Amino acid sequence: MEVDTDLAQQWLSFVSYYRLSAYWYPAREMTASGGRKDTFVPGTRFSDAVELYEADRKLRSLVHDGMERIEIAMRTRIGEVLCEQDPLTYRDPSRFRTNFNHQNWMDTVGKRLQRAGSRNESIKHYRAGYAGKYPFWVLAEVLDFADISRLFEGLPASDQRRVTEDLGIAIDLSILSRNQQRKVKMQPPLVRWTEQLTIVRNFCAHHARLWNKSFTPAPTEALRTLPEFSMLPKGQSEQIFGALIVMAALVRAASPGTTWPEKVASLIRNDFLTNPLVQHTGLGIPHEATFTL
Repeated sequence: MEVDTDLAQQWLSFVSYYRLSAYWYPAREMTASGGRKDTFVPGTRFSDAVELYEADRKLRSLVHDGMERIEIAMRTRIGEVLCEQDPLTYRDPSRFRTNFNHQNWMDTVGKRLQRAGSRNESIKHYRAGYAGKYPFWVLAEVLDFADISRLFEGLPASDQRRVTEDLGIAIDLSILSRNQQRKVKMQPPLVRWTEQLTIVRNFCAHHARLWNKSFTPAPTEALRTLPEFSMLPKGQSEQIFGALIVMAALVRAASPGTTWPEKVASLIRNDFLTNPLVQHTGLGIPHEATFTL
């Protein structure tokens, strides 16, 4: 590897060798058996690894920004569905699917309330004056995105479809096969995507790498019938580019006129795909010459 000693000393003083090595890993030469050697492809530069690290850090910041808007939008739309009759409906297990572990979810809710109770004025107010009966809009403020994702998964299919369409994803069932129609009617694809986005969000929260990583797969067949999802891979998606496509659609629904998708696309084009350490496959991007989000 071509190494600028001063640059390497600066970076390795504050970013561990192990953490940074993930960004030059693809440049290590291959053995005959398919393993990796400790030598590098000629022309590999330490500075390229540093630039890729920085690009990944910037991507995490953008994803965090996008996930904030998506998370708040999901809380709000699910709350609208649950609170139509009673703001305490979330406490009723019969309101959810029979296979939803409602008690387990409520146990998690109790932990969130206990954790937030000493510093959250709304929680203290309802605990003191309403015997701990918190309307969903108060509760939602202390839930993690994982809690919201699990709650969304537990809703009946009709409610899931309503939330999905409220977020701008309306799938025309008539153009799907019978098997695809059955799957979408049982569970809209956004349910599995919120599971993947939860993991992506947690990666960002823990400053973990997004480039060249695989996440929980999410289905693409039904979504690909809509123009904004046409660049999703066939079958399923498990890399960051697919998540960014879905996030772009959700952010646009939550924040009309947003420039978030353009910022992400620019970063990928100018900071990732220009780096000699990066291939399309490391992000999950189809091999088309151009793309949009």
